[in-house]
Amino acid sequence: MQRFENSDPAKRAAGYAAVDEHVVDGTCIGLGTGSTAYWAIERVGQRIAAGERICAVATSSETQELCRRLHIPLVELLAEPIAVAIDGADEVAPDWSLTKGGGGALFREKAVALCAKRYVVVVTKSKLVEALGTFPLPVEIVPYAMAYVRREIRRRSGDLPIVRREIEGQPFVTDNGNWIFDCHFGRIDDPPRLDATLREILGVVATGLFFNIASEVLVGSADGRVLSLTASAPN
Repeated sequence: MQRFENSDPAKRAAGYAAVDEHVVDGTCIGLGTGSTAYWAIERVGQRIAAGERICAVATSSETQELCRRLHIPLVELLAEPIAVAIDGADEVAPDWSLTKGGGGALFREKAVALCAKRYVVVVTKSKLVEALGTFPLPVEIVPYAMAYVRREIRRRSGDLPIVRREIEGQPFVTDNGNWIFDCHFGRIDDPPRLDATLREILGVVATGLFFNIASEVLVGSADGRVLSLTASAPN
């Protein structure tokens, strides 16, 4: 994982605030993946260096690498109760439904989120949307079933753009050995329904739709202030 030295200071503010407000000495936490979660990980490393006892469950190989560099002890999922998980998001709707998976770690991020007692989302204002769907929805799939999954998504949702994620012309491979489709559904007004529709397709491992999971959403600003959002009722 690269160091985000010149990243938006709003991300740093949100990541640091999440750790300072929610992480307690002597607990196990979940640590997300990406440019905002990076700052939460860095803050945890600082607190461990100062003598606190904190262990973590990482949501990706990149996060594992950073944790090792910062001497953050790692444990397997549910080896210890997860008091809080902290992660970013690609989109946050008013009801705190999320689109995640831009970094490709959606399956592990969702597993950690579901296992945590609290799930704190850290973002900047640019991630706040009226409804999900501006960001293409990541869908993790089994490579063998690629053609079938593509056909079944289109059969259920129409002839929408479905792009296999690639790096330098080769399929992007998740930490689970799977591929990702980035699906352009447009406005998503019913995330639970779309998630259920996609997951019933053989070969779909997980979607980047997170709903009824977040405990708090912290929004960082460039001036260092952090706002805690209030969730609205789903439409």
